[in-house]
Amino acid sequence: MRLFSSTVGRKNLMALSGQALIAFVVMHLLGNFTVYSGALNSYAERLHSLPLLVWSFRLIMLAALTLHVFYGAIITLENRAAKPQAYAVTKTQKATFASKNMIWTGSAIAAFLLYHLIQFTFSGVPGRDLFSRPDVFGMVVQGFSSLPVVLVYVASITALFYHLSHGIQSSFQTLGLNSEAAMPFIMKSAVIISLVLFGGYSSIPLFILLGAVR
Repeated sequence: MRLFSSTVGRKNLMALSGQALIAFVVMHLLGNFTVYSGALNSYAERLHSLPLLVWSFRLIMLAALTLHVFYGAIITLENRAAKPQAYAVTKTQKATFASKNMIWTGSAIAAFLLYHLIQFTFSGVPGRDLFSRPDVFGMVVQGFSSLPVVLVYVASITALFYHLSHGIQSSFQTLGLNSEAAMPFIMKSAVIISLVLFGGYSSIPLFILLGAVR
């Protein structure tokens, strides 16, 4: 299929899978915000009462992540192999830190995702709270009571900020959902969305470390 073999098709797949992953990042943050209201255990219990829905969603996200990482690596290698000098000069003039380091911020996010899964998903069943529910809240508070762990999280969320600040607007360009008039708005929106996600995600480990969430 041309979708998988052509450069345009690969870029479209990477853009679409990236947008699916952005949607997940937003939904995951909204769920994590229940830590502030003390409802995290209730939220986790509701999710685990819907195993078919949860596992279907996980498989879709795994497929999106696989496509995004695979074609991101392929396209990066193809671009480096081509090395068109004149084009490279033009791109460098317009490039930003985020656009020049997408492969590195993406790699940092992938490494962090593995670490995050090991810490909170594969580490075993948490204890029980007063209502005999899995104490996910207690596990999160305990996990973020360590300064080195919090620093790893904030550094990883910083990588996510840079990756999304370029990736969001780039995906609109790739899919042709842009115009000369719309691009300034898209670029500003990408930065704002990335900043909101950075602030939201980094606030949780920082507030727990500072004792504001217990």
